Amino acid sequence: MSVRDGHPALEPGRIGQLTTANRLVVAPMSRVSAEPDGTATPEMADYYARFAQGGFGLVITEGIYTDAAYSQGYLNQPGLVSARNAAAWRDVVDAVHAAGGLIVAQLMHAGALSQGNAHRDGTAGPSPVKPRGDKMPGYGGNGPWPTPKEMDSADIEEAVAGFAAAAVNARDAGFDGVEVHAANGYLLDQFLTGYTNLRDDSYGGPVAARVRLTAQVVERIRAGTGPDWTVGVRLSQTKVNDFRYRWPGGAHDGEVIFAALAGAGATYLHIASEGRAWTETARLDGGLTITGLARRVTGLPVIANGGMHDAGLSAQVIGDGHADFVSVARAALVNPCLPRRLAAGEPLERFDRTLLEPTVTLDNVRRRLRAAGAPV
Repeated sequence: MSVRDGHPALEPGRIGQLTTANRLVVAPMSRVSAEPDGTATPEMADYYARFAQGGFGLVITEGIYTDAAYSQGYLNQPGLVSARNAAAWRDVVDAVHAAGGLIVAQLMHAGALSQGNAHRDGTAGPSPVKPRGDKMPGYGGNGPWPTPKEMDSADIEEAVAGFAAAAVNARDAGFDGVEVHAANGYLLDQFLTGYTNLRDDSYGGPVAARVRLTAQVVERIRAGTGPDWTVGVRLSQTKVNDFRYRWPGGAHDGEVIFAALAGAGATYLHIASEGRAWTETARLDGGLTITGLARRVTGLPVIANGGMHDAGLSAQVIGDGHADFVSVARAALVNPCLPRRLAAGEPLERFDRTLLEPTVTLDNVRRRLRAAGAPV
């Protein structure tokens, strides 16, 4: 990878009260390597610290489950629901801070796409609609998804309260902020999506009603953590079980969603591209891009995702005003020092698809690179 001098991703950035060394972000990547009760391990502290050591301006954790009810998505997924969980995350946060980085906890409720929950049997979602596709073997799943129970008002309150409590736990553990996971087909995205949300109450129907739950989560987190703490939201059109889905209303839907979340108190928006490149999912009618629209509607910092390890693409996305930051997932696994390589104009190591295995740690990656005679 060769880049021109002054790559815009290497410039300092600002997200709310946070000043980042650059505009390169580690995207959330589920690793399912926590203890059975959701407690983070010392190996996870080392894993996240290496991204900070490699120069990333911000690290966003894998999805962390938020309650001891229906939120957990996978066995060995980390949680933030107990004092023991929070204390272990403090060690992770301290390791990242000691390496000079910033770290945000992504808070996640799997909803109907849960395939491993130590707390509850069965799954819950906005409507009793069987999810498309099959469970993900890489995360311990097998066979078709079950049909979820329809969440009643008590279930919804339990979910919102879980997000809020987990956010307070994250703040107390020293995290620099949280990111609400409303993307990729999980619970909050299920409420946003017409074919999984068939409700006829205040959470169903037009997009302004379907985004209501996500806005309530942001509002409750904001109320519990204060006016200045970083509270981001991750959104996507595509899903882990549906790569083809796009918002039916296009730019109109985007305007409604973005405005609602900004009004609820979001600090930033992170627009994901599950299973597809930004170039495939970002374009809207009229020459708009979804990330550019989010910036225009809200005035908030926007993170773009999807193929952003490509130096030319990330320069275009930031330089042409489509987004303020770019997040990298797969390429960061094999190139934890990607920002330093970008600054030096050095090529990136090729991505090995076996590294998508959730339990592969950065130590595994480094050993493989050394065995191949590649720099780390």
